[in-house]
Amino acid sequence: MGHTLDLSRFQAKGTETCFHGKHINPQIYAGLNGGNWSLKDYEARGGYAALRKILGKDGGEGMTPDAVIADVKLSALRGRGGAGFPTGLKWSFMPRQFPGQKYLVCNSDEGEPGTCKDRDILMYNPHAVIEGMAIAAYAMGITVGYNYIHGEIFEVYERFEAALEEARAAGYLGPNIMGSSFSFQLHGHHGFGAYICGEETALLESLEGKKGQPRFKPPFPASYGLYGKPTTINNTETFAAVPWIIRNGGQAYLDVGKPNNGGTKIFSVVGDVNAPGNFEIPMGTPFSKLLELAGGVKGGALKAVIPGGSSAPVLPAHIMMDITMDYDAIAKAGSMLGSGAVIVMNDTRCMVKSLLRLSYFYQHESCGQCTPCREGTGWLWRMVDRIEKGQGRMEDLELLNSVADNIQGRTICALGDAAAMPVRAMIKHFRDEFVHHIEHKTCVVPAYV
Repeated sequence: MGHTLDLSRFQAKGTETCFHGKHINPQIYAGLNGGNWSLKDYEARGGYAALRKILGKDGGEGMTPDAVIADVKLSALRGRGGAGFPTGLKWSFMPRQFPGQKYLVCNSDEGEPGTCKDRDILMYNPHAVIEGMAIAAYAMGITVGYNYIHGEIFEVYERFEAALEEARAAGYLGPNIMGSSFSFQLHGHHGFGAYICGEETALLESLEGKKGQPRFKPPFPASYGLYGKPTTINNTETFAAVPWIIRNGGQAYLDVGKPNNGGTKIFSVVGDVNAPGNFEIPMGTPFSKLLELAGGVKGGALKAVIPGGSSAPVLPAHIMMDITMDYDAIAKAGSMLGSGAVIVMNDTRCMVKSLLRLSYFYQHESCGQCTPCREGTGWLWRMVDRIEKGQGRMEDLELLNSVADNIQGRTICALGDAAAMPVRAMIKHFRDEFVHHIEHKTCVVPAYV
């Protein structure tokens, strides 16, 4: 690490950052200023106290692996990478008595368009992820872990490696941590920017040095994961939330959010807002409050929001303004909380052109392994492109839905679903714009650029 990192594009400018002072009861971003990422700074904020607690190095009795998992279950922490699966339940799937090697993997391959939260966690609070992974490893009887980091944020990978060196030197990683019988070694690994490697089994294939393509499931990673061994995979933000839970208790974390949706969540608010950035807020906070934190809508009135990254179905303004930001409320409204990327769109946005951009992305990022996805994503993009160029036909709308239906649920991984859901939602909620494009060969929003 013998050179100074160029942090100029990460500095606090009030946009695309977490240093705006508008978080509500933050846990992961609390006390960060962009420069206090090191081990001594983290320890000053209470860092590694949770690891000391479970190992009985704080004067207490320590915690059994079962007690750690029970606390995480009680917290209602759900996977922050997109699926929202209960974290404690996932940890309980690991066969702790398995006699061979087991692995722990952090998915930091943050490639979902609109999402930039994990980058900031790894850059400015990397030890929270390291401590969270160490606690998870203790709970599941794992001795080796990997953090797979998106290759296009190489400075972040370098920062994480620097933090790993600090943790090893201080005795928080390695053999017999703090004189206990618990040993855990953690390694950083960077990808090369493939969106598909954010899918957990494609990530495992890439980590093994193979082409990053998803595996058939079952078997699931908990029984056959990295190198064919039992493996647990969680998102960066999920691991970063764990130390707070262990320090303060699962019930305290649950109380911050709402039932079935514990704790805080980091939302990347991007698009047509006056102050885009990452905002850490309690689960269940109204969307209207989140929009206010991001400075309100820029350049027009609110038209639509994609609430969970580009793969989540779009929702019209009147629906979004009535919901709260948590897994259950957004699912009930017909979309997904997903990665937490909130893409705000004002009334100058043409929804046909917006869908064209999304469809292009998914056909470009398809790994090509499954025929419905390989062929279907290109078909969707070409049809939307035809409509956008004024060459569409009315039957194209039903054909788009039909192709989307024949992709969704028929592929090895969820990329096919990610390509299909935006198409179906755009046509469902903004069909009149597509009809106008077809009938008048022009956009319904003349001011759109």
